[in-house]
Amino acid sequence: MNDSLTFAVPKGRILDEALPVMARAGVVPEDAFHDKANRSLTFATTRDDMRLIRVRAFDVATFVAHGAAQMGIVGSDVIEEFDYADLYAPVDLDFGHCRLSVAEPKEGAASVDGASHLRVATKYPNLTRRHFERQGIQAECVKLNGAMEIAPALGLAGRIVDLVSTGTTLRENGLVETSRILDISARLIVNRAALKTDPRVAALVEEFRADAARREAA
Repeated sequence: MNDSLTFAVPKGRILDEALPVMARAGVVPEDAFHDKANRSLTFATTRDDMRLIRVRAFDVATFVAHGAAQMGIVGSDVIEEFDYADLYAPVDLDFGHCRLSVAEPKEGAASVDGASHLRVATKYPNLTRRHFERQGIQAECVKLNGAMEIAPALGLAGRIVDLVSTGTTLRENGLVETSRILDISARLIVNRAALKTDPRVAALVEEFRADAARREAA
């Protein structure tokens, strides 16, 4: 398997949209990949020289940055949070659109003007700190991987930073979006060293780029 390419895909929200784009670029998983009961992390593809791994979104970036996978698909939120030097994102795939935003309780929402310190619940501590630093505010980040919306009600943090699509979940939990940090879309990511040394990686980048261009022109 040393000569095999490893393509990393994320579990969750963008995978369903990623699969047809991958297929048009020639990355097609085996049938077992589509079995919802299958808990495997590694899958064959229709290419003899490629396998897929299905992992958490943050781990997609880690595998690719460290060369354990040569390519992958992940949201730009993950890329910006980690900012790996060995990670290159050559193609905006134009799906998986959402935003990373600050939210707080609708009742009692307060301006950050004049504040020097805030406690924020998020799984994006780096992006959160940078956002508030630009306003001269020190953000104490409480790291959560889920259930962000209940943090203010339980007194864990006064604000949250999380992904927002329609805003329904925020409203249902009595929160209001107060500022937008980052607009997000899915990106093709590659390991820089693999791109330079393996022509198959460069060829696949061009397939994804051409597909994105066709969709944009349609």
